[in-house]
Amino acid sequence: MTSFLDEYAAYTAAHGTPDRIELLLPDINAIHRGKWLPGTDAKKLQEGGVRLPLSTYAPNIMGEDIPETGLGIAIGDPDGIMVPVEGTLKPVPWADGHVAQVQCEMTGDGDVTSPLSTRDKLAAMVHRFAERGLKPVIATELEFYLLLPREAPEDAPCPPPHAPEAQNYELNVLDRTQEILTEIQQASAIQGLATDSLIAEYGPGQYEINFHHSDNALEAADTAVLFRRLVRGVVQRHGMEATFMAKPYAEYPGNGMHVHVSVSGEDGNIFPGTGDDPSDLLGYAVAGVLKTMPEVQAVLAPHLNSFRRFAPGSFSPNRPDWGLDHRGAAVRLPDTEGPGARLEHRIGGADCNPYLAITAILGGVLWGLDNKPPLQMPIDDPSAPQPAPLAHDWRKAVDAFAGSEFIKDIFGERFVEIYATLKYDEIAKLTSEITPAEYRTYLGRL
Repeated sequence: MTSFLDEYAAYTAAHGTPDRIELLLPDINAIHRGKWLPGTDAKKLQEGGVRLPLSTYAPNIMGEDIPETGLGIAIGDPDGIMVPVEGTLKPVPWADGHVAQVQCEMTGDGDVTSPLSTRDKLAAMVHRFAERGLKPVIATELEFYLLLPREAPEDAPCPPPHAPEAQNYELNVLDRTQEILTEIQQASAIQGLATDSLIAEYGPGQYEINFHHSDNALEAADTAVLFRRLVRGVVQRHGMEATFMAKPYAEYPGNGMHVHVSVSGEDGNIFPGTGDDPSDLLGYAVAGVLKTMPEVQAVLAPHLNSFRRFAPGSFSPNRPDWGLDHRGAAVRLPDTEGPGARLEHRIGGADCNPYLAITAILGGVLWGLDNKPPLQMPIDDPSAPQPAPLAHDWRKAVDAFAGSEFIKDIFGERFVEIYATLKYDEIAKLTSEITPAEYRTYLGRL
């Protein structure tokens, strides 16, 4: 294993000494927290001299410590030691000056990664596959919107000028934003992010990036998390905003994170069959993710706004169903033959924590492979019964998550308790606000 100082020496040989190193710690919502370290202090990070409170992993979405989690000041708010993740020291090309970044985790007792780490939850799931001689292969797709800059955080979003209301795949849209999109692609290449195609999506100012498939699930999730940071940084340099919020506009499609999954065994992909029908193993995997979908919805749709994507007619699947190359289904099978045989999970929002989302999806795949449940009829079949819809209510989804033995098995009971506590706190705070629409509709009439 390469030490961080060896990695740092290689970095400085290629790029020179950075002015600072940004230490990135993704919290439970995949929001980066951390510290700036002078570029000359790399040895301090290597030797365990950089610390943060362990509770930094688990604030609510507003950034607040919640005493009911049993973390923070309730237990004296003890520190963890920041540990760099191997291979993640990269330049930050959109920053002023010479800036580097490195992903970090924190250790609690001894050298063990904190059980609050969402990245470590995915590592543990990958280990479960490895115990069976299997390796998941992952690719994500992320959607985002470009916006005009807003004066205040509560201001509504506004699309860029001349953005058509339905811009799906329109090349003229890419031409008009070429400078921004090209810089995003260049910055991705500099940071080694495995970006593939970039398209104009349906909504005004909406885009989608596809990533290459990777047999390193941790790397695939890292890529999604780091790309979100990259896009916001690059776009800000151009005097605009970018958002991966699930549903920034009521009248336009939301932002999703689709996850493509195949599984490799000793002889390669285990999913291919013959003809259009999925193979037995692919069918078990699909049945597994459909069976567990209501229980994992709270990590695929983690926020109040996330649930606006599931409203009828909102361009997003809202039932646990599947189809052959059917974009209206929650699980789409783009290919059932050859090395590309895989499932595409289409429920997650671009606002989710990719580590948790991919862990939950892979947990469903593994549950299906282990338990071999029957596969329901596809959405393409006109005689197929319609499954019950997923939750349209945030609290109902968190209740299903908190009470699920499947969820406790893949995430651990203590983590589930903390996650649910944070979400119940956010529900209490965000749903208790009276909206301007209520004042406009009721105050003067009733």
